[in-house]
Amino acid sequence: MTNPAPIDDVSIGGEGIRLGQFLKFAGLLDTGGNVKEAVIDGYVSVNGDVDRRRGRQLQLGDIVSFEGRQVRVCR
Repeated sequence: MTNPAPIDDVSIGGEGIRLGQFLKFAGLLDTGGNVKEAVIDGYVSVNGDVDRRRGRQLQLGDIVSFEGRQVRVCR
């Protein structure tokens, strides 16, 4: 049985942030172009579901997954 990837907490200092911004802020992707491609191509999931909207508003506690890494939105 495979152990799930650990979940890293990333503090955003507020109540919400857009998915595209969070991917860069959390260090999962480096550029806006990379974010756009990864999201549109379905490589990013939020709370276990693929989401193809860079502008999706994330809330505290949401878990974003990309390439085996999981990151939780925290205050």
